[in-house]
Amino acid sequence: MKELVHQALAEERERVRVTENTSDGYHTFKELYEHRITLYIALCKSLNNGNVWRSHLHSDGSNFDGWFILGIWREKGKQITYHLPNEKWEKTNFAETLDKAPDFDGHTSKDVLTRLSPPEDKK
Repeated sequence: MKELVHQALAEERERVRVTENTSDGYHTFKELYEHRITLYIALCKSLNNGNVWRSHLHSDGSNFDGWFILGIWREKGKQITYHLPNEKWEKTNFAETLDKAPDFDGHTSKDVLTRLSPPEDKK
């Protein structure tokens, strides 16, 4: 019985497998990620007054192959960062290139949303 349940679960996972082409009926995940990347680069470019940086390496020297980090602010408690595919590197030439990223402050997706929100939304 246990084996049948595991088999049924495996079949269901395969049936509803999420890929870059999974859609909500309007956009695929691939399209939404491309929008997020483009919007983030535009935000960074508009804020670029010495606070925007990029690096292929994390602060400990590790990396995700094929990706780099584009960040706003270096101070802990303020950082906003995203990993972007290396194909976008040239589009971020406006950012200061660092040998290694600043020490990661542990921010979560929720922290990033809070940090991106206007001050009046944080009350």
